[in-house]
Amino acid sequence: MPTLHEIAHDYVDRVAALDPLAATSMGVPGHDHEVTDYSPDGAQARAALDASTLRELNAAPAESGRDRLARDVMAERLLLSAELYAAGEHSMDLNIIASPMQRLRGAFDLMPVASAGDWENIAARLEGVPEALRGMQASLEAGRGDGRVVATRQVRATVQQARTWAGTAGGRPSFFATLIAKPAAPREGALSTRLRDAALAAAAAYDGWAAYLESSYLPHASAEDGVGAERYALRSRVFTGLALDLQETYAWGWEELRRIRAEMAKTAARIVPGGSLAEAVQRLDTDPARAIEGEEPFRQWMQDVQDRTIGELGETHFAIPQPVRSVEAMIAPPGGALAMYYTGPSEDFSRPGRTWYPTGGRTRFPLWAELSVAYHEGVPGHHLQIAITRYQGEALTRYQRLMAGTSGYIEGWALYAERLMSELGYLENPDYYLGYLSSQGLRAARVVVDIGLHLGLTIPADELDQPGEVWQSSFALPFLRKHCFFPDDMLASEVDRYLGWPGQAISYKVGERAWLRARDNARAAAGDGFVLKAFHDRALALGPMGLEQLEREMAAPAS
Repeated sequence: MPTLHEIAHDYVDRVAALDPLAATSMGVPGHDHEVTDYSPDGAQARAALDASTLRELNAAPAESGRDRLARDVMAERLLLSAELYAAGEHSMDLNIIASPMQRLRGAFDLMPVASAGDWENIAARLEGVPEALRGMQASLEAGRGDGRVVATRQVRATVQQARTWAGTAGGRPSFFATLIAKPAAPREGALSTRLRDAALAAAAAYDGWAAYLESSYLPHASAEDGVGAERYALRSRVFTGLALDLQETYAWGWEELRRIRAEMAKTAARIVPGGSLAEAVQRLDTDPARAIEGEEPFRQWMQDVQDRTIGELGETHFAIPQPVRSVEAMIAPPGGALAMYYTGPSEDFSRPGRTWYPTGGRTRFPLWAELSVAYHEGVPGHHLQIAITRYQGEALTRYQRLMAGTSGYIEGWALYAERLMSELGYLENPDYYLGYLSSQGLRAARVVVDIGLHLGLTIPADELDQPGEVWQSSFALPFLRKHCFFPDDMLASEVDRYLGWPGQAISYKVGERAWLRARDNARAAAGDGFVLKAFHDRALALGPMGLEQLEREMAAPAS
């Protein structure tokens, strides 16, 4: 009988074979030349793998506490994957941020470009783009045949994304033409010709995909943005690992939003004495001394923040191994959602962790809101947590290192990391503290907007805007503008994101609440013996998991 470690190791290899784009994301070698089968048959094959692996897990003995933890982490995810498949979610997988069409394009950002072999892989994957898009179309058509359709808003937004990447909208070359124009790309010979032909075919395929969505799928799309209570409950469990009381969470979101808003007003008075919050934001956005001009100087500023923070926190509040001390700040390719994101290191750390900043075409960057974002995406946020997980070797199963966790655990940690930096004094400058509060306000507003819109809840009667009214999509953007201060195009992108990715938006604040509760419980249990660094080291050593399991594991005595 295989051990739990063997089952987990084998599962990662089998997932990589069935989902080569996931293999690239994880840094598992051997599949960079392939694309994922997104057809109904491909989804069925992945569901069958999950089911057989779950049976193996249940039969395998847990010989230690570590084994038991690893089995519970993996089993919880496999059970939820089965529920998603049974609900037909794979046949409605289209949104502006994290659906197959973004994963297919985004995989090229992670592929090495140093050798001729690397470019052979890129050529082969480019040649597979049309087939991958045909598989996506087959799945959407199967869903449409069963009465499962995506909302109109998501279809229209993804049409625009696809055309941007195809080079037929936005006045830029195709993403694929830009890819093969990199300095390391071959400039002559058969491989160069192959790359050029494949890039043209991939761009044409994305343009054809946009045409299919617009002409064939859009007329049948749903006019309703909200997904309803049943679907939302499942999706929120997937993203948090908790069976949430959604009414309580909605009310708590309002409480958090009001608390943050009051703190913003006090902070604004430190920036513009006697002035309003709007006046403080105006000053921060327009003062040339508080901004950086140019993409590359801004990217370098982000890199400097990461390098400095690693050096300082690695001496005080975290044990940061040498491979984890490398993270690259990157400017994201145009066309995607306008929120910063992170991609983890490869399994062997040959590819570093990277933070990606979508500029939306901007070349001027007021810094007041960016420092907290840098801490969230890099160190001590996503990079620290994810890279430390990958570094742990046999202390965790391969599944735990590469595939485990929930958005609530991962994004909750990153939001906790922002708060930690404030607690440690890194945001004492009121400019940066207001940026942190704006970030917090966005995440609290997400709880209110996401649950309110998808469940059709009522706005409290004591609110100034739309009091007592049922949430409508048209309320969301003005609401976000009022409660946080990010660029308008980014906030509009946020609204599309919430409506296309139900349950994910709440995972940040819900996850932060779980991490803070775990820390409060640890501090209460240890009394005067509580050491913050020891709490961090123990928590990260456990590896990623759902939030319910996180609180359970952290409440148990340290072994």
